Amino acid sequence: MLSEGPHAAGTRVVVQGKRGPEVATVRGEPQAPDPQARYGSVLRVATAEDLACWEELHRRAEDLKWLLRARARERDLPVKIVAVEFTLDESLVTISYSAEDRIELGGLIGEVRGHTRARVNFTAVGPREQAQMIGALGACGRGNCSSTHLQEFSPVSIRMARDQQLPLNPEKLSGPCGRLLCCLQFEHAMYLELLRDLPRKNAKVCHTESGACGKVTKLHPLSGTVDVQTDQGLLTGVPAQALTRVLDPAAGKGRRPDATATDA
Repeated sequence: MLSEGPHAAGTRVVVQGKRGPEVATVRGEPQAPDPQARYGSVLRVATAEDLACWEELHRRAEDLKWLLRARARERDLPVKIVAVEFTLDESLVTISYSAEDRIELGGLIGEVRGHTRARVNFTAVGPREQAQMIGALGACGRGNCSSTHLQEFSPVSIRMARDQQLPLNPEKLSGPCGRLLCCLQFEHAMYLELLRDLPRKNAKVCHTESGACGKVTKLHPLSGTVDVQTDQGLLTGVPAQALTRVLDPAAGKGRRPDATATDA
């Protein structure tokens, strides 16, 4: 039965997780429930018994994780045991691991059976899932998004960085997991909307007041301005409304050179 009423931030609650009941902490304002959501609903406020059980299961999971790591080393298994997690009712124990190649871990099931009667599930995880489980600091200095609030990972592409006019530096665009920053997707839709009002990069334009014409060299979506390289020099921070876009015959039949394009 679902718990009634909103819960204040910081409240410990029992939720329906992906694999079964789990203890969680309320972090923000309540949202309208999604009737099609398969997990994430609040079942009840966590009782003292729930919290004590959860702490004990966490301790056992940590002990089991280190035991499995030791047994894997003894057997020369090329695998990293990332995390061990119990459901609150101890009906399932999930062992997350990473490995370069497909690997058989059936030999470790016996080690798990000696410590719990829960059903055992081995699941392979990628770099982002590892960062979510282990936790790390992001480039902003705060906890990385994957281990604080993200419930699922959405695709992130280098095109999102281009659209936001970011330098294509892998070190600055990668998170602790070594993959593209999840936060690139947060404002992507807003940048696409702002770019619709700007000429594309390399488009030919003329300044309506001075009459100087040149080529767009850089876009500034947040300020609604662009940089223009003219024969006389560089015009910086020119408002898009102050520019007239020039038809370029080389742009092709039926195509305007001022069509929005965001290639860096």
